[in-house]
Amino acid sequence: MSNKEVKAALKSARDAIRNKDYKEALKHCKAVLKQDKNNYNAWVFIGLAAAELEQPDQAKGAYKKAVELEPNQLLAWQGLANLYEKSSQTDVKGDLADVYQKLLQLYESGDKQKWCDVCNKLVELYHQEKKYLEVAETWRKLIQMKQEEGAEKAELHQLWKKMIHLLKDTTQSQDNKTEQLLLTAFEHAVNSADTVPGEDHQNLYKDFIQCLSKFPHETTRLEKACNDMMALYPTMTYPLEVLCLHFVQSGTLSEEALQCFSRLLEMDASSGPGIIGFGIKCLQEKKYKEAVKSLTEGLQKTSQCPAAWHYLAEAQMKIHKHRDAVLSCNQALEALGTPEGHSLHWKNLSLQLKAEALIKIADADAAEEAIKALEQIVDASSDPVVLAIRGQAYLNKGLMDQASKISQELLLSHPDLAESHALEGFIHYSQKNYEQAERSFLSAIQRKAETAEYHQYLGLTYWFMSDETKKDKGKALTQFLKAAKLDSYLGSVFCYLGNYYRDIAGDKSRARGCYKKAFELDRTDEESGTAAVDLSMELGDMDTALSILNEVTEKASTGTAKWAWLHRGLYYLRTGQPSQAVADLQAALRADPKDSNCWESLGEAYLSRGSYSTALKSFRKASELNPELVYSIYRAAAVEQILGKYENAIATYQQILKETEDYVPALKGLGECYLMLARSALDNYLDRK
Repeated sequence: MSNKEVKAALKSARDAIRNKDYKEALKHCKAVLKQDKNNYNAWVFIGLAAAELEQPDQAKGAYKKAVELEPNQLLAWQGLANLYEKSSQTDVKGDLADVYQKLLQLYESGDKQKWCDVCNKLVELYHQEKKYLEVAETWRKLIQMKQEEGAEKAELHQLWKKMIHLLKDTTQSQDNKTEQLLLTAFEHAVNSADTVPGEDHQNLYKDFIQCLSKFPHETTRLEKACNDMMALYPTMTYPLEVLCLHFVQSGTLSEEALQCFSRLLEMDASSGPGIIGFGIKCLQEKKYKEAVKSLTEGLQKTSQCPAAWHYLAEAQMKIHKHRDAVLSCNQALEALGTPEGHSLHWKNLSLQLKAEALIKIADADAAEEAIKALEQIVDASSDPVVLAIRGQAYLNKGLMDQASKISQELLLSHPDLAESHALEGFIHYSQKNYEQAERSFLSAIQRKAETAEYHQYLGLTYWFMSDETKKDKGKALTQFLKAAKLDSYLGSVFCYLGNYYRDIAGDKSRARGCYKKAFELDRTDEESGTAAVDLSMELGDMDTALSILNEVTEKASTGTAKWAWLHRGLYYLRTGQPSQAVADLQAALRADPKDSNCWESLGEAYLSRGSYSTALKSFRKASELNPELVYSIYRAAAVEQILGKYENAIATYQQILKETEDYVPALKGLGECYLMLARSALDNYLDRK
């Protein structure tokens, strides 16, 4: 076949393809290849015809052969691109990307429009495959090409926005290079907008700031973007809120941060981040109750801020709301999710604080939970303070050997650490080794004199060590006073001060003040509440006693605050208000239905009210619960006597006198019953028989 014949055959093949006679085209091409097996056009035509005849493998082979022969010719690459685009097989996408890359090279110096079309297709393909770095780099090349061609600012603005759209939903899974390209796109987009200030530009800036806030290491860029947006939109709170949350999350509260919080609250007094910032400022200034109030309010509006939950837990710990602190730490950990980098720091802090709060709750279940929390802290074994907390958790759980082992290790490895000596002190104190406990707590105080708990436990050590140390003003009292001065929210120390003034100093007025303070700090402290009420009554200050009782009973749910209901019921009984006494004593019994003394008092209230049958039932219930209660048995007999059931009353009185011969009220009652029976016999003329 001559060159002329080859050309004629190729022309016939082209005409056949044009007429959609693909089999004819294949015949002509094969004839050409017999003569010239490296004929580029013949292989391209075979690829085209085979593709149309739905023979993709043959088409692919033909195009690849053509590409090998002439790698810089367009036709075969275009054919391959068309073939792969129509293919439903997922494994060809990688090959298609390579083909597009080659087409970009071939079009680069020629047809710019086609270069842009292929570039768009390649970006779409990478986006489907979630290859975001390749998306970013390819789109960046497209923008560069447009810039070199002198594209209008508006067109470039739209291209930067498209790049943001392609990348912005992937902030969680990006590598650093993709992230930088996305942020660059945002910067170009906000700087190339036409209408500034304007709604679109404003929304774009918000997206930019939101994106920056997801990258903890981009703090400088975030601060600049927020400040730039505030300059453009001075009435918008959004950039200021983001900046405030950034400062909260960073954990460093500079003067700039405090100014931010103040400025935000001036603009919007109900702003969550602003209120959180104010709460943290209160925490710094040791205004713990205000801190708890503000942080709680702020977190109701902006709940996804782990650092703020941690600060709230910190403030709650300062006022000894330990169960609340545990819940706040749980919220912080939930908001953190699976943390890394700076977030990991917050996770460790929250877990440690949670463990400390659980240890203060001081029961075995809480101790178990504390140990679990400590196990989740990264590098916990290298932190001696965390080890000391673990030792306390073991102690609370009753695992003395493990606690002692940690204590000994800490004293050897960290002899200058206050927590090492304090843990040893807690162990000795729990074993009633008061002299050793004294030495340990003194050593802890020597290293950390500002810790109220150490002074409190040294005071307790002196309190239980001996009568001499209990009464010695320089011992227990001094330590309790120091603890109270260092921590004015430590309710338990005020309770012990109350014990000292009541039992040792005999100063009822001062003791009452201490108990009242202890109860105000901890409404669950029944011992202090009861003592404050009893002393108020002894001092004749019924108003104070009643105000405490009223406050507790008003807030009490059914089945709680027995001590307050009982005290108020007895007060009403003493002051001749039996109906109120009945109501309160019934409430006390709902909290503890097996309290025989309470049943006895309820019987008295019913009796005072004239409800004899219910009084009788109450006295009988009291004596059932506690057969030693002679008074209840006697009162039951007395009620039966009132009801005219003399035989029953006589039997009960005789039962009492069997046990206690000289129980005068029973003797008197028995005599009266016999007398009443005799009188009844006379009234019925039985003496005449």
